Amino acid sequence: MEAATADTPFVTEVAQHITAAGGKRFRPMLVLLAAALSDDPDVEAAVRASLVVELTHVASLYHDDVMDEAELRRGAPSANARWRNSVAIMVGDLLFSRASSIVATLGVDYVVLQAHTFARLVQGQIAELLGPVDGVDPLDHYLGVVADKTGSLIATSARFGGMVAGVAPEQLDALTRFGEEIGVVFQLSDDLIDITSDATGKTPGTDLREGVRTLATLLLARSVDDADAELRELVSRPLDDTEVPRALAMLRAHPVLDEARAEIARRAERARSFLAPLPDGAAKRALGDLCDAVVSRSV
Repeated sequence: MEAATADTPFVTEVAQHITAAGGKRFRPMLVLLAAALSDDPDVEAAVRASLVVELTHVASLYHDDVMDEAELRRGAPSANARWRNSVAIMVGDLLFSRASSIVATLGVDYVVLQAHTFARLVQGQIAELLGPVDGVDPLDHYLGVVADKTGSLIATSARFGGMVAGVAPEQLDALTRFGEEIGVVFQLSDDLIDITSDATGKTPGTDLREGVRTLATLLLARSVDDADAELRELVSRPLDDTEVPRALAMLRAHPVLDEARAEIARRAERARSFLAPLPDGAAKRALGDLCDAVVSRSV
């Protein structure tokens, strides 16, 4: 929590709010697993790199919740709901600045990669807000947004770990490709859980309420079956609280969820294939296990 400590108790409380609520810590875990590809990694550098990616991720959540007008984050009231939008935005900026200060201690290559990643995060968020332009397939647009908003930072997490480990250039590239793909899988799984599960810290059907199309609903939009007409219409627009339960029940009974799960599993296997150039050992096996763990979240 030290990196999220500010000069006043109030700012410290807000800055530590999301972190204190829990979270998967997927990105720092990936840094540490990739760093363990070395028999003698620089543990201090690995920890600092882990802090950088987690602070960047958490800072982006403060901003995302403002844009989404979210009321919950990790089962607790979101910072914007508990305090107000302006406070949440500024605290997000504070955490971004802390990430920048820490990454500067790791070296220029880390700083450049962090800056590139941040640019992708911002551009992905803007693309999501604007939606697909004419002539662009909505599913392709969605997958591009997921790659920028989620895949980019997870790819950086894996690459940071490889940089700490000092792996060969071709192995560093393999880690980056793995990280991007498993990051996309992670988000596709998360979006599916918004439909399938009532046991998360988020209110199920959040995307349906906001009219946000994700993998399952975009696949459904391609259906030409007349039996799907009502459901296609429901998921094509924001829903009110009275409509969400029916839409969720219909989606949960629809074979499109199996189609979405199959696509998630296919991409997880593609991510696993990128690990081939890495040295055999416990770290490589653990990275492979992530592919299974991410898929099992959405089953």
